[in-house]
Amino acid sequence: MKIVIQGAGAVGSHLAKMLRAEGNDITVIDDDSQRLQNLALSADILPIEGDPTSISVLKDADAGKADLFIAVYPAANQDINIVGALLAKHLGAAKVLARINDEEYLKAENKQLFKDMGIELMFYPEKIAADEIVDLLRHAAFTETMDFAHGRLQIGLFKLDENSPLLDNKLIEFTGSMTKEDSEKFRIIAISRGEDTIIPKADTVFQYGDLLFTISKKEGIELLIKYFGKKNITVEKVMIMGGSRIASMLARSLVKMGIGVKIIEIRLDNCKRLVETLPDDVIIVNGDGRDSSFLYEEGIEGYDAFVALTGEDETNILSCVVAKKLGIPRTIAEVESFEYSRLAEEMGVDSVINKKLITAGRIFKFTLSGKARFVKYMSGTSAQIIEYTVTPGSRITKKPLKDLGFPSGAIIGGVIRGKEAMIAVGNTIIEPHDRVAIFTLPDTIKEVDRFFK
Repeated sequence: MKIVIQGAGAVGSHLAKMLRAEGNDITVIDDDSQRLQNLALSADILPIEGDPTSISVLKDADAGKADLFIAVYPAANQDINIVGALLAKHLGAAKVLARINDEEYLKAENKQLFKDMGIELMFYPEKIAADEIVDLLRHAAFTETMDFAHGRLQIGLFKLDENSPLLDNKLIEFTGSMTKEDSEKFRIIAISRGEDTIIPKADTVFQYGDLLFTISKKEGIELLIKYFGKKNITVEKVMIMGGSRIASMLARSLVKMGIGVKIIEIRLDNCKRLVETLPDDVIIVNGDGRDSSFLYEEGIEGYDAFVALTGEDETNILSCVVAKKLGIPRTIAEVESFEYSRLAEEMGVDSVINKKLITAGRIFKFTLSGKARFVKYMSGTSAQIIEYTVTPGSRITKKPLKDLGFPSGAIIGGVIRGKEAMIAVGNTIIEPHDRVAIFTLPDTIKEVDRFFK
């Protein structure tokens, strides 16, 4: 697939590397020679230097011949991305996507307006991140979570600690301890262990620190939490460190849910801005959230969750570690460095949010067969969760799952059929129009995709 990316900032560079690794032909446009040079040193891309909204530059990049044009220019002014996407579409690009930074553009009527003009998807990474944090706070027993079909199926990520009843047990021993009725409500679909992601077999032994990926029916969530020895925390008060865009959007959402919010912001000018723009229910405090004594003075022990969103990975991780030591049951850190993500988990941070990963999932589905409804990268692993809608006559419908020769690096976790949610097992037969949730490693994605064509 020929893909042209407008913008070589953090998001654009990540997308370029990820999509190039999938064998796509990648061209990147940017007017910053240093950004382009840095990217070209780490990825096999064609760099085009110039004004990203210039028609001649877009033509030099063959934007009109692109199967996919992604406008993610790293600027505060979203007009660059919108103009670039619209020009690429009218030059002949098959599909165009644009990053924005204004929630107003995401209203249904406005999204349709841009869709009518040819932009297939507009995405706001900070808004997506804020929504993801809300989900994590609603499902506080999980390290990460993802809903299918309005929650009828849920993929969750659990970390095994020293008190977990699963430690040193084999998968077959764990499943054998359950009733048949319970086993039909959830399933362990993968394990992330160190740098490896494992599709578990019957004799796989659970180890301390394992990240377990599970899929559960709605009625199986409490059961799953019980079997894993976890506790579901009711979040009523949240302390946020940092006054970023994500923090502002998160605070508004939490207040609407009736959750108390306090924001700690070190810069006085940002505090004044937050006071002017956020609801009166949000408490704004000027101070250094890295200082444990300051947090203690601000009554941190009375909060159920601590969310660090300063824009600095090290600060976010360390402040969450401090909050955890002060007794906060739920900590979430924004971490943009993939190297630091694993470090954060090892240091006890409950959940990590990465805008680049979230955005990548929204975009990656446009490189698949067209039957992929949704893609998400889960933290702690390079694997992806993909939701497919099954086409009549596709290969996936021909035999029971155990007889299909489905790739060993992928597993179908669950199926939505009409209003019914099912956990997939070997004898499950996939039917046309089913929606299926798949966990897949990167090197098997294209093979999985062929089952749905």
